[in-house]
Amino acid sequence: MPTPKRLRDLIREIRSARTAADERSVVNKECAAIRDSFRDEDNTYRCRNVAKLLYIHMLGYPAHFGQLECLKLIASPRFTDKRIGYLGAMLLLDERQDVHLLVTNSLKNDLNHQTQYIQSLALCTLGSICSVEMSRDLAGEIEKMIKSSNAYIKKKSILCAFRIIRKVPDLMEMYIPATRSLLNEKNHGVLLTAVCLITEMCERSPDTLHHFRKGSKHDLVPQLVRILKNLIMAGYSPEHDVSGVSDPYLQVKILRLLRILGKNDTEASETMNDILAQVATNTDTSKNVGHAILYEIVLTIMGIQSEAGLRVLAVNILGRFLLNNDKNIRYVALNTLLRVVQADYNAVQRHRTTIVDCLKDPDISIRRRAVELSFALINSNNVRGMMKELLHFLENCDLEFKPDCCSNIIMAATKYAPNKRWHIDTVMKVLTTAGNSMRSEIVSTLIQLIAEATSLHGYTTVQLFKAIRDDQSQQPLVQVAAWCIGEYGEQLFSETIEDEPPLNATEEDVVQVLEKILAGSNSSIITKEYAITAIMKLSSRLPRAVPNIQRVLEVYGCHTDVELQQRSVEFTSLFNKHDHMRSALLERMPLLDHSKCRNMMENGEVTNAAEEDDLLNTNMVERTNAMNLQNNQQTESANILDILGNGISSPGNSTSETAKGSGVDDLLDLLGDLGPMSSPTNSVPVPQNNLMEGFVQPSQQPLSNQMNGGTGFLPIVAFNKNGLLLEFKCERQGGLAETTIINMKATNSSATSISDFVFQAAVPKSFQLQLQSPSGNNLPPMNDGFVEQVICIQNPSKQAIRMRIRMTYTQNGNAVTEMGEVSNFPQGLWQ
Repeated sequence: MPTPKRLRDLIREIRSARTAADERSVVNKECAAIRDSFRDEDNTYRCRNVAKLLYIHMLGYPAHFGQLECLKLIASPRFTDKRIGYLGAMLLLDERQDVHLLVTNSLKNDLNHQTQYIQSLALCTLGSICSVEMSRDLAGEIEKMIKSSNAYIKKKSILCAFRIIRKVPDLMEMYIPATRSLLNEKNHGVLLTAVCLITEMCERSPDTLHHFRKGSKHDLVPQLVRILKNLIMAGYSPEHDVSGVSDPYLQVKILRLLRILGKNDTEASETMNDILAQVATNTDTSKNVGHAILYEIVLTIMGIQSEAGLRVLAVNILGRFLLNNDKNIRYVALNTLLRVVQADYNAVQRHRTTIVDCLKDPDISIRRRAVELSFALINSNNVRGMMKELLHFLENCDLEFKPDCCSNIIMAATKYAPNKRWHIDTVMKVLTTAGNSMRSEIVSTLIQLIAEATSLHGYTTVQLFKAIRDDQSQQPLVQVAAWCIGEYGEQLFSETIEDEPPLNATEEDVVQVLEKILAGSNSSIITKEYAITAIMKLSSRLPRAVPNIQRVLEVYGCHTDVELQQRSVEFTSLFNKHDHMRSALLERMPLLDHSKCRNMMENGEVTNAAEEDDLLNTNMVERTNAMNLQNNQQTESANILDILGNGISSPGNSTSETAKGSGVDDLLDLLGDLGPMSSPTNSVPVPQNNLMEGFVQPSQQPLSNQMNGGTGFLPIVAFNKNGLLLEFKCERQGGLAETTIINMKATNSSATSISDFVFQAAVPKSFQLQLQSPSGNNLPPMNDGFVEQVICIQNPSKQAIRMRIRMTYTQNGNAVTEMGEVSNFPQGLWQ
């Protein structure tokens, strides 16, 4: 066969290829020649071919066909062949290859070879590719080689032991006896690898950590302190000197091991306090090597039970890092300060000015860490100054910073506000600065904050009205302003607002601003919903604007958006048919639970009320075809929340609140800040065309007329639509008002059958509801059959019973969902 080309010639030819196709052609041609050469058993150029194949592998081309050739080279007695063979094994083999198992015997033979360089090849390969099986087979050989007198072999053996422990931690006990003597070695390479091995043992095994800690006979802390002291006190050594620092790699590894040994150990920490102070003060900080050691010193000081003065020294080191011109060092300093700020808060506070200056750094990574650290440093003493800087940062920062920055500013202002006026001013500054970058969840939080500041309602409303009068592009600002104008609109014209001139606007101007929001092309649907509700609420606060309000509502009664159309139609119905109830219905919204909302904000949790069951104070009971589930089923909570809305009373309602008329409560539920509403035809508590009339029930019948034979009550119609009729027959269990038994009977009068019928119900949290299994799930046509289901309601507070119901079924191949509310239960059930 012709003599194969040399590696240097192949490299030259590949580099001279002008296109990727030319390179592939050269590689494919050479691979074909290498395959032909491998077929010759007496191949004197196997080493050269494998070397070329490894280069081809490094370029990303497949070279797996050379694995067996690597094994043949490893078995060769020549050092040059073994060197290429072991290199090929490290590059081409891994634990997933079957050939990997064939290397074990060759490794064992070469580990016992008389030549240290061949032993070194085997040790490097074992440390690179050893598997679990290989580790168990060769662990004993490595233990013997660790005890070798040859430092060159010893350090490589220790690294193999390090790899074996990672693969098989159970073999750790085999190497523990040899570790103590390794720290007495003079060779820095052996010391470095020994510290790495001990560190790995301590991190993986708490028992081994206790074995090496202070108080045991194998205590390593004094030895490590002695080695570290010798390093910093020793004179110039060209063999270990790096930029004027003696063996910084060994120093860093020792400091890391001291941090592990001193964590949560007061005695060990006291032993290393002095040496840590010496290293921190004697290390040259003019070179990057010194910065690396000081960084590890800081982590060690903050990670052990160190003295207070030493912690201040560590934080001051990081403070000096912040003044460095190197961006990487400043980033490391900010990142480390963020980790240790809770350990020594006051020491970090001393560098607050330097940290705030980093907010102006051109590097985005440094700005990100600086803003996180700035929020961590805010307290009641510096909140004014820090907020001024952070608000300035908010004005000029990149868009990606604004959402998190807004949320953190709101939470910090809520936690540390010196007074309500400053708090409101800060909130409004965020609203006018952040634009549309603010998260939508923050809007409800800000509304809660403004509602709590009772004495500042007029001031806040005036400021927000001025903000949106000319600029309506910022949706969160417009939403909060619309809510405040709707709730406190009458205070826009109050003369009792301190330090504020009278508002130069009329009642019609206020309505026009909200109408402009409704007509604006930049306003989102949610913003328009806020505006339409605010306009309606102004009808009871600004009487002279009522004609304009009615005109706006009539216009949006035909809007293409279903939600806006529904609200407008319902509000118009209030003017036309229930005007005597309008003032009571449009009263101010009550405050939410203050402590619950405050805890959510302090924990950094801003939750949408439509997604949180605790804020809604509702219970849910789900019933599927063959299952009887208890209340509070989480799997269907989102669906039932759509049924319940946000107006169901909670157990904490006072007597004065529950004493209001049931019709008013129902309407408040309808007009409140609900989640997605179903269409008006889906909610039919009584068979009437107008949704508002469905919630306003006629006066209750006398108790004597409600009773049926003295043992029960007359049946009530719970739902009647499209042929589906639901009747409730109610009775008090054992004559007690606390327990009501309802027998639900469903019939189908349409011409087509109903299948997969499922009935669901939900009640306020003050009640307990249980659904029994139904008698079936199919309703034949023309009232030819029925489905019955028993409902049990516990009413310990004897309140008026109210229930939301939902029916799902299949008719004519179409899935149908119907909803309704039942509030015409006889009073005798709870009286």
